[in-house]
Amino acid sequence: MPNNRLQENLSKRFRKLLSGDPQGIPPWLPIVAEGDEPGLFLPEDAPWIVHADFATLVGGIRALLMQALHPGSLAGVAQHSRYEQDPLGRLSGTIRWLTVTTFGSHTAIKNEAGRVNRMHDRVSGEYETADGERTSYRAADPHLLLWVHIAFMESFLRAHQNYSKREIPGGADSYVRLWARSVEPLGLNQAPKSESELLATLDQFKSELVVSDKTRSVISWIKRAPLPPLAKPVYALLFQSALATLPAEYRAMIGLRGLPLWLTRPVTTTLLRFMRFAIGPESPIEDAARARLIRAGVWQPNVN
Repeated sequence: MPNNRLQENLSKRFRKLLSGDPQGIPPWLPIVAEGDEPGLFLPEDAPWIVHADFATLVGGIRALLMQALHPGSLAGVAQHSRYEQDPLGRLSGTIRWLTVTTFGSHTAIKNEAGRVNRMHDRVSGEYETADGERTSYRAADPHLLLWVHIAFMESFLRAHQNYSKREIPGGADSYVRLWARSVEPLGLNQAPKSESELLATLDQFKSELVVSDKTRSVISWIKRAPLPPLAKPVYALLFQSALATLPAEYRAMIGLRGLPLWLTRPVTTTLLRFMRFAIGPESPIEDAARARLIRAGVWQPNVN
């Protein structure tokens, strides 16, 4: 009984941190639960498995580091984001899109994509390219959307491969191919469909990446994100774990010395498994999504 109360308390604190809700109840839970129609994925699909895992905590930090290397996506964050004043608010907005798109119904995904697209319509400006030229940008531009998508996708994939014990159904190719569906409602229809295509697309962006004073400032902020004191030691390890999985050339651009992957892999994997144990196995989001899929008649739990 005491252990159950401790798990409930830790779970509430953890979800409060990620969702921003004072009660630790994600405001997008009803969105995932509502209706009786399927969504993009089933519980056995690769994106569901990857995004339900605690390795996403590392993947999210890694994605931010990668996105900061492109001056276009960096400009969108620096010029239009409230990340410095309300970091957890921006985090919860990203988590909402990820959660609804992974676990929600087709209607929920359509509505969430509409919300994101309306936000993108307001984000535009100018930035300096790697060649020193000024160019205009729009957050809805397919080229920038592609960079954000592949940085996100590759980060969650590598984080899972290095820090999770759960195998990805169908492997990396399945994850890349299925998660490409997530950005179609955002207007991006040319996302990579395999791991080799993902790596080739990343190579195509190399000449556009640059580290400026603003890049270093944002990365420094990511490294020292203003979190509650008790969360800071854990976050410091997660940051090092994200840095360790970046390709050597990206780490060289960032210019931060970090822990080696051979060290972060066992330590972080153990930490994430302990966090899962401490918080408990319950996942209200997954439970709500599974219940909706059962009502829709497209999935039944395996009782064997």
